[in-house]
Amino acid sequence: MRLSKTDIYAFKILGYLGAQAPDRLVGSEELSKATGVPHTYLARILAALVGHNLVLSKKGQGGGYALPRPAEEINLRDVIRAVDGPIAPLACVSLNWPKACVEERRCHARSVVWLKVRDAALQILSQVSVADLAADFRQGVDYTECLGHLLPSSELLTRRSNKADTDPQSKAR
Repeated sequence: MRLSKTDIYAFKILGYLGAQAPDRLVGSEELSKATGVPHTYLARILAALVGHNLVLSKKGQGGGYALPRPAEEINLRDVIRAVDGPIAPLACVSLNWPKACVEERRCHARSVVWLKVRDAALQILSQVSVADLAADFRQGVDYTECLGHLLPSSELLTRRSNKADTDPQSKAR
């Protein structure tokens, strides 16, 4: 599992909403300004969160967004699934987006590694709630720093191959 910019933005949005009074609706302009999430990105994330009943939306005068239930009852497992899709590392072990594999019965890595990775990630993410994000927000932690620590796989491959190209010892190998 790798976090995305969308995940981090969703955490920022939910942390802000979780820090509000339960009956307070927050407009998208306020949300964008308070979280630093660009408005177009914000709209897309909110649509996903609303679609998965993780955020309540009220249109019109006095409308806005709020959590539909207490922040303690909304976990990060459901948030990540809503905005980023599967948590499982492979479709052959996914609970919600499964894809059968002809090697399932013979694949040692599937049973020894990938199922355990999936289960551990799901367990840990289900234990962290929006209330935890709200606590961070109240303390001034807004996850902006996390954006600079995301690990895109293509960048990692490029860095490794560039290092190999410029490292005289790797050319000698």
